[in-house]
Amino acid sequence: MATEQKNDENRTSIDNINDSLTGLEQKVQNNQKVIMWLCVAAAAVVCVIFLYVYAFQKPRTEAGNNAIGQADTELLNGNDSTALDQYRQVVDNYGGDAANRAALNAAILLYKDKKYQEAIDYLKKYDTKESVIGASAIALQGDCYVNLKDYDNALSCFRKAAKESDNNPYYTPYFLMKEATVLHHIKDYSKEADVYERLIADYPAYGEQNRIDFEKYLERAKALAGEAN
Repeated sequence: MATEQKNDENRTSIDNINDSLTGLEQKVQNNQKVIMWLCVAAAAVVCVIFLYVYAFQKPRTEAGNNAIGQADTELLNGNDSTALDQYRQVVDNYGGDAANRAALNAAILLYKDKKYQEAIDYLKKYDTKESVIGASAIALQGDCYVNLKDYDNALSCFRKAAKESDNNPYYTPYFLMKEATVLHHIKDYSKEADVYERLIADYPAYGEQNRIDFEKYLERAKALAGEAN
């Protein structure tokens, strides 16, 4: 009797082990199926990406580069109107760097034509990636607002341009001067004085190189601020 009970216990243990192994094997097989389908799905995604890059994006990029190259040629030849039309077409029909640069070039030409609101519209499409060029584009937008007599937005642009130019010794003080000029125009002499104090403290060499007497403008702003009070 004891022997039979012991055999039953052994069989039960063996059966439990077999059941566990069978279950584990089944899980492995199921996981293999999941992994296989995941691999198939990943391969399909990769194929779609390659198809997009080589069948669509790359030809479109090349076409955009060719189109903006033609616009650049027209600009170099002095055909501003034709160049502007072509830059607009690049913005409308292509993406990437070509469309981005075309937006900036179109804005510059529109500013020259005194079409300030249209220039702003294209500047808003321009992605300011590089600090100096990006800051200059923001400042150009500020110039457009000045000509539209929208001084609040102009000041916002000049301040942003000064910030984005990352303390560049040639451009940051130039943008600050634009801000000070607008502040003087709208008779905010106290803030104008603050700008000249910053220029004196942070960019004295700029004033010397360009023969700009920051001290004189500071004293003028302070005097006018006192009179205003």
